[in-house]
Amino acid sequence: MSMRIEYQEEDIKNSRGVFLFTCRWLPFSSPTALVFLCHGYGMECSGFMKECGTRLAKAGYAVFGIDYEGHGKSEGARCFIKNFENIVNDCDEYFKSVCAEEKYREKSRFLYGESMGGAVALLLHKKDSSFWNGAVLVAPMCKISENVKPHPVVVNILTKMELFIPKWKIVPTRDVIDSAFKDPVKRKEIRNNKLIYHGKPRLKTALEMLRTSMSIENSLNEMTLPFFVLHGEADTVTDPEVSKALYEKARSNDKTIRLYPGMWHGLTAGESDENVEIVFADIRAWIDRLCTTLEQFLQPFDEGATAIGGTQSNGGHLGTD
Repeated sequence: MSMRIEYQEEDIKNSRGVFLFTCRWLPFSSPTALVFLCHGYGMECSGFMKECGTRLAKAGYAVFGIDYEGHGKSEGARCFIKNFENIVNDCDEYFKSVCAEEKYREKSRFLYGESMGGAVALLLHKKDSSFWNGAVLVAPMCKISENVKPHPVVVNILTKMELFIPKWKIVPTRDVIDSAFKDPVKRKEIRNNKLIYHGKPRLKTALEMLRTSMSIENSLNEMTLPFFVLHGEADTVTDPEVSKALYEKARSNDKTIRLYPGMWHGLTAGESDENVEIVFADIRAWIDRLCTTLEQFLQPFDEGATAIGGTQSNGGHLGTD
């Protein structure tokens, strides 16, 4: 099903006083469900996630995105993650503020996470296990591939330095864009997106991501909500074997896994148009099925959550180096 959609942008201030960029893609009719986007490391929502938001909105879903602190159009040192929990808390506050809007209170609520955003989605579920109705996890960062992760000796040295030079861009790693996005034309478009971070990982950021992925890998059995995990079998950025482990160990009653032979990490943005179409068709079919299943069981939004304020904006607040 295809339909006209509306795109909106808004700046909000988080609990730490940082302005964060948010956006939404809305169908003109009442949405079937709400989908909340969690983008990957160094990425952003208004450009990189535009196709995802547009496709899902045209399929009848209201889609909401947020640029994490230091990412995209949000304030903060570029791609500096001081504490991974800050990302999770910011998403939790914003997403629940949307769910508190009167027109959305009785809609199903889905998380959608790509790469590092998959880790964010899993931690949002862990933070409030009964709130979310399902999650789509695209090449989730449950474990960083050995091909990208620094050597253990290097990690040990970097750990001793993080208190003194947390923002330094000194972590030795392969070019993730070259490793993640197969199609050369799309890879060039991603390189030309100035809102995407193209520098080396900052010391503290790299260690926060590593620790988060290790923690998630060790707690896969705590996953209880319905989920659909998708992974390219040729992914060298995040490990498809851990997606298999997530599927096997999770205690969810409704869980689905799809592995795509020959596909890389960037399933929705770096593959051929034909492959991208296959991936999004699978995602839409899974959400459609779960929405039908949930209709008789859905619990309206809890009155206890509080919304965070925002101001309408056509742009955002770019951070600094």
